[in-house]
Amino acid sequence: MLKVEAPGGAKEILLHACCAPCSGAVLECLRDSGIRPVVFFSNSNIFPREEYELRLSELRRYAGLMGVELVEDEYDHAAWLEAVRGLETEPERGRRCAACFRFRLGRAAAYAASRGLPVLATTLASSRWKVLDQVNAAGEAVCGGMWWGQNWRKGGLQERRNEVIREQGFYNQTWCGCEFSKNQNPLIQ
Repeated sequence: MLKVEAPGGAKEILLHACCAPCSGAVLECLRDSGIRPVVFFSNSNIFPREEYELRLSELRRYAGLMGVELVEDEYDHAAWLEAVRGLETEPERGRRCAACFRFRLGRAAAYAASRGLPVLATTLASSRWKVLDQVNAAGEAVCGGMWWGQNWRKGGLQERRNEVIREQGFYNQTWCGCEFSKNQNPLIQ
């Protein structure tokens, strides 16, 4: 599997995590590369609250299995709705997603700074449903020099991601979590 080195040779980073399926291979890769992630679940975009709790529960289970710390950010769907106001009808991968990434990664960056963690990455970059350049642009905009724009789809990680999903029996959703994405997804209708 891929071996990575965090910027500046950091041995501890903050890893913003969207869900367990996207986190599985990334957490293994970091561990196997000698990097200790603090997992940060900041996903106020997920709606309804039951969906949020289900995704958090799966990630909590896997983080426990991996022996990594999991920190849950405050769930504030109202603040997230304000951050994407006017972009509700944007298509998936459009301007709404960019605003959503900036909102979530901005919260992660604030937490990383408060903890003295010098590097921030996200599992959003592992999802084939997300545009890597869009994720990185949001990270660079709100995280500055602490942003690590690692492509978590390379080096066998996409294949390993799928294996971990099967091995762990993860709940594997078919939309990002927000009500606007769900309403636009023909697989859910």
